[in-house]
Amino acid sequence: MKNKIEIIPAIDLIGGKCVRLSQGDYNQKTVYNENPLEVAKMFEAAGIKRLHLVDLDGAKAKHIVNHKVLETISTKTNLIIDFGGGLKSDKDLEIAFNSGAKMVTGGSIAVKDRDTFLSWLEKYGSEKIILGADAKNGNIAVGGWIETTELPVIEFISDFYKKGIVKVISTDISRDGMLTGPAFDLYEKIMNRLPAVEIIASGGIATMNDILKLNEMDVPGVIVGKAIYENRISLKEIEEFIKQ
Repeated sequence: MKNKIEIIPAIDLIGGKCVRLSQGDYNQKTVYNENPLEVAKMFEAAGIKRLHLVDLDGAKAKHIVNHKVLETISTKTNLIIDFGGGLKSDKDLEIAFNSGAKMVTGGSIAVKDRDTFLSWLEKYGSEKIILGADAKNGNIAVGGWIETTELPVIEFISDFYKKGIVKVISTDISRDGMLTGPAFDLYEKIMNRLPAVEIIASGGIATMNDILKLNEMDVPGVIVGKAIYENRISLKEIEEFIKQ
């Protein structure tokens, strides 16, 4: 019996509110709910176990900002929270874990300050540190997706896998928030090259069929944001999928 894909909803935070950006553009922002805890509780009620919480203010400020929201959700729900956005220092990580994050995601830091990222991996272990591998045209993008590097995504993941990374969130940013379907080919390539990596697909999920296709491909996890907020995928559909 193969494992079923884990559906992980995303809450992106700006000013303590639940928002979504299109293609990571802060000028293309939609506020979906003033109260992220309310949203988190709705997810939990649907049988969802895990939450991807992104501090977009933190990503811009280059240090953790919305840790109070993290603390509120972690103390008032049983969701397993992975937290990312602006984590640049050991202090940021301490605040995130002390505020209730079970895992943290590092993307830009893994590119720009590799030693710090590897020291976190050594200190906290591969169950708690997730590699963020955001891709644009097959190469790694960083800095809230503002810069694209010359690093091919698969080489980048492979390099950190050799250092002990197991969990990877890979977002195809050309698709993020665009509801155009995920980068199936990218995930297939990653899984063929690195079958032991627990890849979490992110970006472009538009319908339940996208999730079902990723499930067929044996992708371990999927992050869903805009499709839920715009009712392209209902929480009822997710609940039924989880119960099957």
